[in-house]
Amino acid sequence: MYNLKNKSALITGITGGIGMDIALSLASAGCRILANAMDTPEKIQRVVSAIYSAGAPEVIFNGDDLTERGCAEHLTRLANKQFGKLDILVNNAGIQHVQPIETFSEEHWDRIINLNLSAPFRLIKNSLLLMRQNNWGRIINIASVHGLVASTHKSAYVAAKHGLIGLTKTVALETANQPITCNAICPGFVQTALIQSQIEKHAAEKGVDIERAKQSFVSQKQPSMTFVSPKDIGAMVVFLCSDSCDQITGSSFPIDGGWTAQ
Repeated sequence: MYNLKNKSALITGITGGIGMDIALSLASAGCRILANAMDTPEKIQRVVSAIYSAGAPEVIFNGDDLTERGCAEHLTRLANKQFGKLDILVNNAGIQHVQPIETFSEEHWDRIINLNLSAPFRLIKNSLLLMRQNNWGRIINIASVHGLVASTHKSAYVAAKHGLIGLTKTVALETANQPITCNAICPGFVQTALIQSQIEKHAAEKGVDIERAKQSFVSQKQPSMTFVSPKDIGAMVVFLCSDSCDQITGSSFPIDGGWTAQ
């Protein structure tokens, strides 16, 4: 178990499957957590309680909209006010829309690029001010295999995730002279709400039940024939935040059951 006591982390999108397991993993390592998401009060309360139960000494929740330009500055100021510093930033929040490019609306394009790419840029920009002052930091961007390869009908998502990996590399170079690292994690298919609608559509198209659709869906891309566990992503985040990873920066780590090995 890596020890991250006395560290503070800002995590976005914490009520989704991946974000919640990242928060639980960092909490179990001793982190104080500033959690951001937009969800129902009941779900937020359940997640915050779970983070406390996992071991976080302090949990602050914020429900601001990351697509608003002033949100990033507000969140980092909140972290500094509450914790006195900000050590770890995990850009996890994201959305997806699946549609052929000819009929892909500009509204969907703008929303996806804003949340999946522009919001991480703004959060990194503001977080680095605090990390440089503290002379330590870890920035982890939850990208996707779609930051490494493409799929049809996901033009905005693929563009945003490729951009996020490019941003990761640039930030790594600009922080290389300090003990600050920036890396990306690239999950394959993880059974989350983001994927569930695609599974349901796949079931309808194939005329099969949901369980058979899951297996058929994941087997299209992932040689392991198994969905990635959010816990595996959480464990990777904790590892990258450890002192063992001082010289790992600017890298992208697929967790994809062999998808990008093909």
